[in-house]
Amino acid sequence: MTTARTYGQMCPLARSMDVLGERWTFLIVRELLLGPKRFKDLADTLPALGPNRLTARLRSLEAADVVRRSTLPPPAGVAVYELTERGEGLREPLIALGRWGLGLPPSPEIDTATTRVDLIALSVSSVVTPDKLAGLKEIYELHVGRETFHVEIADGRMRTRSGPSPVRPDLEIHCRTRTFLKLIFGGTQVTDAVRSGDVRVAVGTDELVERAFDLMSGTEIDYPVYVGM
Repeated sequence: MTTARTYGQMCPLARSMDVLGERWTFLIVRELLLGPKRFKDLADTLPALGPNRLTARLRSLEAADVVRRSTLPPPAGVAVYELTERGEGLREPLIALGRWGLGLPPSPEIDTATTRVDLIALSVSSVVTPDKLAGLKEIYELHVGRETFHVEIADGRMRTRSGPSPVRPDLEIHCRTRTFLKLIFGGTQVTDAVRSGDVRVAVGTDELVERAFDLMSGTEIDYPVYVGM
């Protein structure tokens, strides 16, 4: 006999869904893939979830050793939620699922105003092959529309993180959301965007800008729904 909270099957996928299958759980993990977050940060990003359900989901994830509570070092010193080592193991499968979703056709039920470029960067930057990242140790800080996020490259990995870089970045750029999407999905060339002023380079060189977008747009799949925004 099983309860409503478990599939009751001796199957790795079923066991994974016992932990992750409740509504909103994947999206909480998605936010934490971008770095530690305060409860308020999660509540603001997922307003339809509501504080009570958010608390319940976080408790379940803590019990499953997917999420833990921590405190950021000074000067921040605030309580946050972050992924455990087991939680980090979800990075590749969840980002792969997100990339699969990039290719889905548009739906009238989806509000395009909810587009977040940090989540797109999280998805597309994850597939960069280690050979392209070999020997690179760089940080790119991007101000896109009203969003700010940074991309860290180190140890053959490229990861997108929320907010500004905690240290001085090697590259800092400013652009509109539409410009960013066209650069990522092939609607325009980096050199043209810099020359026209659509991309403003606050820190770094033109060479770094080209490398950053070459890495982040390292995909052969076309996503016209984003290019057309």
